[in-house]
Amino acid sequence: MNPRDRPAMRSNSDNPLKIREIGFCPLHPDRNQAGTAAQLLRDCEGILLAERIDDTQLRVGYDIHHATLAAIEELLEGFGFHLDNSLLSRMRRALIKYTEETQYINLGCEGGESNCTLKIFINSYRQREHGCRDDRPRHWRRYL
Repeated sequence: MNPRDRPAMRSNSDNPLKIREIGFCPLHPDRNQAGTAAQLLRDCEGILLAERIDDTQLRVGYDIHHATLAAIEELLEGFGFHLDNSLLSRMRRALIKYTEETQYINLGCEGGESNCTLKIFINSYRQREHGCRDDRPRHWRRYL
């Protein structure tokens, strides 16, 4: 693939917006799995880009706050798509899964929780000075 063909949005370790390519197995009854998958993913929350590169390659862009490559691939496999399972593809997916999971946790989110943005807002609110704090010990606040 020519680097000039890539979209302007680049993926790096600090950016929560990711662009990845998903490969499909060519031995499938649907010869255009990438096009079918792109149509399916366009309606999903957090998916910013879903475009067919060729019959077996899909480019997907997403916000890591709402989706990860592992979740997208799990969704596609659940709908019956056959992903490329060559050794190189599996190693690449494992590395991406590890880095995205680490970045997701470093953003202030815990695994399996979908309210990441809300938690960041709550933590920010707790650290600000405002009049809603009660400095008394817990046992004095419950005292009637």
